[in-house]
Amino acid sequence: MPFFSSAIGRIQPSPTVAINTRANEMKAAGQNVIALAAGEPDFDTPDFVKEAAIAAIRAGKTKYTAPDGTPELKAAVQLKFKRDNGLDYGIDQITINVGGKHTIFNALLATLDPGDEVIIPAPYWVSYPDIVQFAGATPVIVAAGIESGFKITAAQLEAAITPRTKWLILNSPSNPTGAAYTEAELKALGEVLARHPQVWILADDMYEHIVYDGFRFTTLAQACPHLYDRTLTVNGASKAYAMTGWRIGFAGGPAPLIKAIGKLQSQSTTNPCSVAQAAATAALTGPQDFLRERAAAFQGRRDLVVSMLNQANGLKCATPEGAFYVYPDASGCIGKATPAGKVIATDEDLAAWFLESEGVAVVHGAAFGGSPAFRISYATDTATLEDACTRIQRACGALR
Repeated sequence: MPFFSSAIGRIQPSPTVAINTRANEMKAAGQNVIALAAGEPDFDTPDFVKEAAIAAIRAGKTKYTAPDGTPELKAAVQLKFKRDNGLDYGIDQITINVGGKHTIFNALLATLDPGDEVIIPAPYWVSYPDIVQFAGATPVIVAAGIESGFKITAAQLEAAITPRTKWLILNSPSNPTGAAYTEAELKALGEVLARHPQVWILADDMYEHIVYDGFRFTTLAQACPHLYDRTLTVNGASKAYAMTGWRIGFAGGPAPLIKAIGKLQSQSTTNPCSVAQAAATAALTGPQDFLRERAAAFQGRRDLVVSMLNQANGLKCATPEGAFYVYPDASGCIGKATPAGKVIATDEDLAAWFLESEGVAVVHGAAFGGSPAFRISYATDTATLEDACTRIQRACGALR
């Protein structure tokens, strides 16, 4: 009899974590490696957030909390949804979890059964299909390439829905492409969803505050109020507030779903870290001006990376509306050979060539369900990005 469960056999380790780990090992061994694989802001957690955590420790707030979050953080999330998104949620409609990934994991594990289907636009964040498969359900991948701005259309959504469809996962701005849906595009999808009342929507808004060129962020329940009762609006402290390691995610949604998420969490983590919850409370209720300043810094980095990658042989890089990733099309590199004669047959081969020849770690597009391409995180300083893009230009230029 196999020792491991069938559920664990349905998933793979996170490719982004694996590649970043490999790059860090190479750097620790003394190799000159630039790691552009991890989706982590290089900015520090704001000082006022750190001070709130220290104050919580000194005040003895180091004990168990309610499984689904402290009253203070729930109230802060309630305020955030009203202030930023125009959404009204009761306290019983809010859940606090151990990072945004945990929020998504809880929601899908609490609702999916074998035979259920979940629509996932591709390119997608690497964890969505694995979480769905872990729950025993089936991911239904809907491709949206560079020609459509990496966004699915209403017609594509309509064609993908079946009687077994239980969720649509919509990530905007997107990891890995940075594509963001306009209010009009969301309304068009909402018209389709109105005809299929069995389909719930998981709106992953983790990069909400990182948008560019005056783009106006809108979340689905805000654009489509008629879908409010079957939308789970997911967000967290990790990206906008540079709190990746604090592990605080949260969501607003229908009270019965929130209760089920809390039930599951009570039997897994018990509660998110009490000190991290105090820090997140401060982040959501404190000064917000720095969010715009950091987004402006990311926009300058985006412009640099897009320009330099579009000067590389064989690459075509779209300009994203948000997040801190670019997702260049690498079609022009596939089929070429390295100076040693190795053929670049896939985008995984290309990513390996970048690492081998120039010491640049990127994530191959197949990991995100969209090939041939690769993802670069530009959440690092300008000098490093210039160096990395110059190396990629050299690596592409060496292919014949």
